[in-house]
Amino acid sequence: MNTYLGRVAAAAVAASAIAVSLTACGSTDEDADARPGASGDAIKVGLLLPEDQTARYEKFDKPLIEKEVGKFTRGKGKVVYANAKQDAAAQNSQVEAMIADKVHVLIIDAVDAKAIAGSVKKAKDAGIPVIAYDRLAEGPIDAYTSFDNEDVGKVQGKALLDALGDKAKDGHIVMMNGSVTDPNAKQFKSGAHSVLDGKVSVGKEYDTVDWKPENANTNMAAALSALGKGKIVGVYSANDGMAGGIITALKAAGISNLPPVTGQDAELAGVQRIVAGEQYMSVYKRYAPEAAAAAEMAVALAKGEKIDGIINQIVNSPTTKGVPSVLVPGVALTRSNVKSTVVDDGVYTVDEICTDKFRAACDEIGLK
Repeated sequence: MNTYLGRVAAAAVAASAIAVSLTACGSTDEDADARPGASGDAIKVGLLLPEDQTARYEKFDKPLIEKEVGKFTRGKGKVVYANAKQDAAAQNSQVEAMIADKVHVLIIDAVDAKAIAGSVKKAKDAGIPVIAYDRLAEGPIDAYTSFDNEDVGKVQGKALLDALGDKAKDGHIVMMNGSVTDPNAKQFKSGAHSVLDGKVSVGKEYDTVDWKPENANTNMAAALSALGKGKIVGVYSANDGMAGGIITALKAAGISNLPPVTGQDAELAGVQRIVAGEQYMSVYKRYAPEAAAAAEMAVALAKGEKIDGIINQIVNSPTTKGVPSVLVPGVALTRSNVKSTVVDDGVYTVDEICTDKFRAACDEIGLK
């Protein structure tokens, strides 16, 4: 079992649930000989990621999945890749192209969880198993891997309350949620509300189209105009990209003593803002175990093998009940633990974070 997955899962689930080896379904030898990889042919894994606005997909997810597919196929695996660039119709066309290309299994991070359902069914009808990656797609999916998204929202909400302290009652917070087309955004929002409701006043709340920083910037400017810049004590931002747009709007309004702003994804720019004291926190999500789980499940399903020994939870989507899943916990990243998270895990080097602009801030927190 992948060591990254074992390390993170041990903190959230019984290690034994993750460490069990894959077992065959008990099919006939004739069926086994026809499976991908049985006679030296390469397993072809279709990988569809949703957009390139967020740095994680191209920098982490794609290369990690490629690496893990190679590992679990012993070099006899090929990843066919497409990025939808936030276009749901384009992603549906990409699925059809991969079906025509006769991939053996699909890993799909949906742009729009509902819009992808028809394409998932087409893949299933063609005998291609589908793994929902990072977002719980609708349609007859076979498996799902992501982070514990409600818990991510709870981590963000708790961090914001910790940062506010007694100031929580002095004004309003603004909530900048993700796109309504992303089911994860709904879960982040739900988790955050479960922590924040009754403890802070939510002055304005937005669902931000396509997660775009410029849309978050526009929304934040509107909130400042409506509430008054002296009345906003904190901002819940569902991810780092939007946090950047929010902080730009706060600075443009002449606010020098920035309120705490949350985030998610531990993007380099977000980590640098945290080091500089401009962004309060991010949720660091270890992509390696998520990618490893997706790759291991993909290879197993392509071979017709069971995935019981990989999963750690069963979840329900709006259209599919009892989906075998691997959910990975997130970690609150603040100025106090930059080194023990993204640096020690090899996500970024100190030199990448501590450019000349941030050198003094890095020295201040002992990041050398």
